[in-house]
Amino acid sequence: MSNFTLHELQCFNAVVVHGGFQAAAERLHRSHPSVFAAVAKLERQLGLVLLDRSGYRVGLTEAGRAFHRKVRLLLHEAEELRTYAAQLAMGEEAELRVVLGDLCPLPPVLELLSRFFAPRPQTRLHLQFETVTGPWERLLEDEADLIVHRVPKSDVRMEWIDLGRVALVPVVAPGFLPFPADTDITPQRMQAFTQCVVQDSARHPAEQGHFLVEGAPRSSVPDHLMKKELILHGMAWGHLPRFLIESELRDGTLLSIAGRHFPGVVEELSAARRRDRPHGPVADQLWDFLARHAPLLRPALGRVPEADGAPERRR
Repeated sequence: MSNFTLHELQCFNAVVVHGGFQAAAERLHRSHPSVFAAVAKLERQLGLVLLDRSGYRVGLTEAGRAFHRKVRLLLHEAEELRTYAAQLAMGEEAELRVVLGDLCPLPPVLELLSRFFAPRPQTRLHLQFETVTGPWERLLEDEADLIVHRVPKSDVRMEWIDLGRVALVPVVAPGFLPFPADTDITPQRMQAFTQCVVQDSARHPAEQGHFLVEGAPRSSVPDHLMKKELILHGMAWGHLPRFLIESELRDGTLLSIAGRHFPGVVEELSAARRRDRPHGPVADQLWDFLARHAPLLRPALGRVPEADGAPERRR
């Protein structure tokens, strides 16, 4: 078996994907005879008949179908390698796009980003803030290089670094409820009171709301800071990250109603990026930097209960 070339594999793939030699030739900007010859040579080298030419349209043989699955993977990796080589040739990236999610404790994360980018003035940090499923959408639509948020770990397009756990606590202001703010409050008793939720910033939200009291009036806010202010002023109740309200829980300006009916929730905070995309040298350095410094973030995330609650999706 002789060595086959990347060009021959590209011609074979184009014939399969575009349904024929003429269409493949137009797509590859080559002549019909050259594409035909490349595929025929590939078959001779392999000792396999890859294409069934007996019908009106070219089809795959059984061997061709199995071989094509491997070819697609190889061509995808070759394209990633080509992109990565181009990035290396250009040197360090001019810009990195980072999205911070609504579960991100801003002071310690911004301090880490400041430490990383300070000695790299040639790379500009483009920073955005998104909520609920907005960070995922920015990442999956190639509008971000990295996000700091909770991650749908079943999505194989993402890889992540665990940074720590964030507890979200259901809280009210003193006097908000006409009955004691204890751990036995049921959703039915909360139906009459406004529940504050953070609005999903995604253009096409990926999830429905969780832990929402059916039939209760709702107030939507753009982030947890505004949500905290509404709750502090007795305008609503809702779940807030513990790291944001530690002092208020201690001094009694906010009261937890976490209990059997409102157990709260614990989310995993992660840094995430696309697994199926090449990354430039500065992006790789940032990834390694966050992996090394992840333990520094954990104390800033606040106390987490012993037992994890069910993940919440709209808070």
